[in-house]
Amino acid sequence: MKKALLIIDVQNDYFSNGKCPLYKPEAALKTIKDLLENFRKQNLPVIYIRHESLQGTFFNPNTDGVQIHHDIKPLGTETVIVKHEPNSFYETDLQNKLVENEITELVVCGMMTHMCIDTTIRAAKDYGYEITLISDGCATKDLEWNGVTLPASLIQSTYMASLNQKFANIKLGSEMF
Repeated sequence: MKKALLIIDVQNDYFSNGKCPLYKPEAALKTIKDLLENFRKQNLPVIYIRHESLQGTFFNPNTDGVQIHHDIKPLGTETVIVKHEPNSFYETDLQNKLVENEITELVVCGMMTHMCIDTTIRAAKDYGYEITLISDGCATKDLEWNGVTLPASLIQSTYMASLNQKFANIKLGSEMF
């Protein structure tokens, strides 16, 4: 099996000065930086997904907020795929890139757990990939439902529990190497 690191939407708008700050994105970023370093040392493929909103309030084209966080800036040899929807496979060439590079296993991290991570994991499973989701390499935010605010920590745990085993093997970043 050939493994690749898939880093989804780790973009400036999700951090403290951005238009849609998440809960503790810096902690997830630290784990992602460690993963990235290990993948690069082993000369394993790294694929970045960058979301551009066509009509949203954040990730607007040609803004600083849409840029991948400078701490994990892609190298010229690494692939960056732009998407416009939560599913990283939808109307992108992600599937073609994975097939081209004979990737069968994905290690996934990024932002937001409850949206683009969840949607992409489920799609990847439909394509038959072996998936490891790095729980401490993901971030989300508080959500509101039926007049009740659900804390980000609950959202994170709920999504990890729902994806675990059926869709992905959930691990901590430190368990990868």
